[in-house]
Amino acid sequence: MSIPEPAPAGTAHGATPSGVRTAIPSPAEASATRRHGLRVLALGSLGVFVVFLDTTIVNVAFETISRSFHTTIGHLAWVLNAYSLVFAAMLIPAGRLADRYGRKRMFLIGLTGFAVMSALCGLAPDAGVLIAGRALQAVFAALVVPTSLALVLPEFPAGRRHVAVGTWGAMGAAAAALGPTLGALLTEYASWRWIFLVNVPICAIVIAFGVRLLRESRDPHATGIPDPIGVVLVAAVPALLSLAIIEGPAWGWSDPRVIGAFVLAAVLLPAFLWRSAVAAHPVMDLALFKVRQFRLTNAATLLFATAFYGMLLGNIIFLQTVWHYSVLIAALASAPGPLVVTLVARSASKLADRIGYRPVLIAGAVFWAAGSAAFALMVGGSPQWATHWLPWTLLIGLGIGLTLPVQSGAAVESLPAAHYAIGSAVNSSFRQLGAVLGISVFVAVLGASTPATALDDFHRTWWVFAAVGLAAGAVLLVPRLRRGPVQA
Repeated sequence: MSIPEPAPAGTAHGATPSGVRTAIPSPAEASATRRHGLRVLALGSLGVFVVFLDTTIVNVAFETISRSFHTTIGHLAWVLNAYSLVFAAMLIPAGRLADRYGRKRMFLIGLTGFAVMSALCGLAPDAGVLIAGRALQAVFAALVVPTSLALVLPEFPAGRRHVAVGTWGAMGAAAAALGPTLGALLTEYASWRWIFLVNVPICAIVIAFGVRLLRESRDPHATGIPDPIGVVLVAAVPALLSLAIIEGPAWGWSDPRVIGAFVLAAVLLPAFLWRSAVAAHPVMDLALFKVRQFRLTNAATLLFATAFYGMLLGNIIFLQTVWHYSVLIAALASAPGPLVVTLVARSASKLADRIGYRPVLIAGAVFWAAGSAAFALMVGGSPQWATHWLPWTLLIGLGIGLTLPVQSGAAVESLPAAHYAIGSAVNSSFRQLGAVLGISVFVAVLGASTPATALDDFHRTWWVFAAVGLAAGAVLLVPRLRRGPVQA
């Protein structure tokens, strides 16, 4: 997905009311341009916030929804994975559709469909309808992410684009971290159904302002539609892996269905890469991965997202099942971590711009791993929140704040400006694929936990996610990340 260059300051098209172009904008015109850019940034960031909020807001209501539909956590994991799988598969095709048919149009269509599907999820009569609604919700969510960034960046001069990307990425990270707390408040004081219904008024507000404020743009060279076979393959590979990992403990790792899912995923992955190389309009542009920083950052994103989403779900379930906290108390007990993320996310992006992405991301991975290991070593079966939980959730929050928003900036900073949006879509896809793997790994490592084994089972999950999160930093240590933009 390409991005139009910003129009000259003045009117929307860089012209005065009389139609004569101005070389140097007046102070009033420059101020109006800045204000308009900030409003567009606010709209784009709010759109991303509501989309990424739905990647985690369901976590805290898992137990409640499970009881409501009389189903298991393993089955209900597909409420999360259906969203993440479809979201990841559709992000890049959505960006290409927006290039051809208009970014503003696709952004508004995405928000409208997201609101409608959110209402369907909120009114779902059973788990099957909820899972289907989540998959459809993700289709429209995928339209929002790349288009929001493509609409924002032309409003900022090249020297200020990193600030816009940092703010945009920070909103996505904050949404993912705050999701469980907001979900708990809605579940406790209303119903778990409001976890989805709350999206409707938020989307309506963004749509109402977006119709008036956003400027339409297209890529005149965009033709064709993304390769449909590639879209299917990019969703099928993680879906098969998720199926095998989730069901392996229950069916047995030697079960033909589990082995078959692993084998088929291994066969389809090179098929997807081959298809991306030969298709006229590939789902993923493999040329982007020739850029070393882009390649390494996406590998780190996949690993860190696996640890982040897996442990985010695991901690909420631990507090409710082992410490027997209510939904609200469990969310409040976890809230300090997300608050740290919100406080440091934007500053972390600015710090990375000054000293480089590599040291900030490595520090984030170390803080994450230290906090996760402390959970495994310190947390016991009886509630000791202030001394045995709070310090480590703050440390983990610092690690998240130094990592998720910075990864978003690191991925696109290494590309030419025209590739910012497609680079962001690829990075978001890797994050969502990590979410699928993280939830699947958590379900598999926890296994058929019983009250007698629960504490040891959760300790094991914390050690696993400490190792995976640390690996996200280790990936960056081999070849050094370059700071400045390089050509793709």
